[in-house]
Amino acid sequence: MTKVNDAVQEVLDRLVAEGKEIGIQVSAWLGEEQIVDCWSGVADPMTGRPVDGDTLFNVYSVSKAVTATALHIQAERGLVEYDAPVAAYWPEFAQAGKGDVTVRHVLSHVSGVLRMPPDVTPELMTDWDWMCRRIAEMEGVYPAGSRSSYQSMTFGWMVGEVVRRTDPERRPFGQFVKEEIADPLGATDLWMGIPDAVEPRIAKLDAAAVYVAPDNNMMRQAQPLIVDLMPDPFERPYVRRACIPAVGGIFSARSNARFWAMLANGGQFNGVRLLSEERVARFAAPRPHFEDADPVFFGMVVPIAWSGFWLGGAENPPVSAPRNMRALCHPGMGGNIGWADPDSKLAVGICHNRMFDTIDIAEDSRTIIGDVIRATL
Repeated sequence: MTKVNDAVQEVLDRLVAEGKEIGIQVSAWLGEEQIVDCWSGVADPMTGRPVDGDTLFNVYSVSKAVTATALHIQAERGLVEYDAPVAAYWPEFAQAGKGDVTVRHVLSHVSGVLRMPPDVTPELMTDWDWMCRRIAEMEGVYPAGSRSSYQSMTFGWMVGEVVRRTDPERRPFGQFVKEEIADPLGATDLWMGIPDAVEPRIAKLDAAAVYVAPDNNMMRQAQPLIVDLMPDPFERPYVRRACIPAVGGIFSARSNARFWAMLANGGQFNGVRLLSEERVARFAAPRPHFEDADPVFFGMVVPIAWSGFWLGGAENPPVSAPRNMRALCHPGMGGNIGWADPDSKLAVGICHNRMFDTIDIAEDSRTIIGDVIRATL
């Protein structure tokens, strides 16, 4: 498959030369065969440090796919029921009228529990117990199950706390992800809270091209400016070390792709089965309110399945890259993505540091790269 790798390398070098990317990595698997392992550009424009295969990137909401998978593992083990109330596992969550919010509502982004605590700060965001306590105390914005309401940041703590409370060992969520997902898959750089040793490998973010929501938009309640998905606060050392499971992941493309390869192969990879083939096959079913305009997402329709994954193949970014509406994927702020196509068993991870998003498919690096992979195959 050298031909595929060479074709992707050529397009990455061109995107960097044209100023459309700064530093970028791509990894892809076809079944159990790695077919792409490429990178180009610089991790830090100030120092000229180049990207290599071990460079790490903030992937923001790509993290949600890993977080959702942790919960699906607990369901696989019979420890969680999707239609049970969240409060069955986390009794304090029933406060403020949230007793009818189910695990499925949270996975589907229809829980209505989308607001971050109004008194949040970057420091408090890194305090797991404080975040869970405040989310449990707060009312939902919409009745459970009534409409699409993207849980931009709260998704991580709601899902993660259910996983933590149903884990017989009561491990911190970042440790659960490492021991139950990352290590078994050989995805050694799938970090939900980094150790000190890997920090020098993280690429510096460039956020000049990212749209910032106005203060009166619902996004500002879901993602307050003080903790917005920007270099500050997410490049602060203590934020990097915290487990912020909806948006705090720091991955390499190699590890990102290994995770998606597990899904593309029906729940198993690297000689390890994490989920049953039957369960993974159900993940692409649409959720209720699939066609709703989402108030957090600027009135856009967000193509989310009930399982917490987005569906690929829409006609425009951020999820056009897989070119298949049966594909599972998850985009992240600024243009990172991972996807798994169950029909072709193709899995792709793309990580970069030029935080740029577009609704023009011709300008979308993710789709350009995906098209090159498929055309060469």
